[in-house]
Amino acid sequence: MSTPAVPEGYDQVLAQLRDRVRSARLAAVRKVNTELITLYWDIGATILERQARDGWGTRVIKQLATDLRHEFPDMRGFSQRNLQYMATAAGAWPRPIAQQAVAQLPWGHVTVLLDKLDDQSTRDWYAGAAAREGWSRNVLLNMIMGQLHRRIGAAPSNFTEVLPATQTDLARELTKDPYVFDFLAQSRPRLERDLEQALMDRMQQTLAELGSGFAFVGRQVHFEVDGDDFYIDLLFFHVTQLRYVVIELKSGRFTPRDAGQLGFYVALVDDRLRDTDTHAETVGILLCADKHDGVVEYALKTIDQPVAIARYTYDTLPDDVRTLLPSPTEVLGAIDGADSKDQ
Repeated sequence: MSTPAVPEGYDQVLAQLRDRVRSARLAAVRKVNTELITLYWDIGATILERQARDGWGTRVIKQLATDLRHEFPDMRGFSQRNLQYMATAAGAWPRPIAQQAVAQLPWGHVTVLLDKLDDQSTRDWYAGAAAREGWSRNVLLNMIMGQLHRRIGAAPSNFTEVLPATQTDLARELTKDPYVFDFLAQSRPRLERDLEQALMDRMQQTLAELGSGFAFVGRQVHFEVDGDDFYIDLLFFHVTQLRYVVIELKSGRFTPRDAGQLGFYVALVDDRLRDTDTHAETVGILLCADKHDGVVEYALKTIDQPVAIARYTYDTLPDDVRTLLPSPTEVLGAIDGADSKDQ
């Protein structure tokens, strides 16, 4: 039996309908989730009201959990512990909960926000980011433990001086300081080429740390200028902002010469690869093991291309703990000094 011929334009119609069905399914899932979060919020608000008015305690909450499970045996989520989460959520987010980013998240995400964060504005920041980026529960937890809200956009840059005002904030969102390569903690590459290879070997984790929207283009990307060869460590393209991102790696402390080299590479990519009709301006990010803020500040003033200077670390540590440790450069220096004494 032969397959019937399809009319012209059928494939386009099928693709449009497929996208429509997927969008409708996603919208339905989100609506159901929002209704569930709203229900949990209402239960939590009732518990808080009764605790304040009638002095409901742990024994009453336990009995309420038992009765709700009995009334609705086909529904999960009515444990005593979950009821306590509901009350905490009702106290954390004001009415109407359905209009807030947290209502777009699965309940497991909400419990992570309640468990790991005390500051409400920080909770709201992560709720918005998780809803916008579609983070899984584990990714949300990793982002919180890595203190993403403190690192994103924190890298010193000259974006304000050299980019159009409409691009400054967007470009800053591409940067972090420091970048946390804790997935390389066991190997701790010392040399730039080893770090580059390690990031390549763990590209999925590398892209996750860089952030949403980064697509890998190539490593040691070659350019020839007047007979001289130049190689960019890592080149990415940001599919949302439609711009190339040049990333250079330095295993030691930042020097002004590094900024000049990065600016040169940014200019090359901007001239040779960028489509000026559709692409935003190319930016560069230098990842170094250590840096002095004063040196970075003056170096950025000498560069006409948009660049940012950030540190990388292999440890996920709170800032107040990290400041007590020696810098990566000092550690490497101590190792090198010990090696030279042994020879």
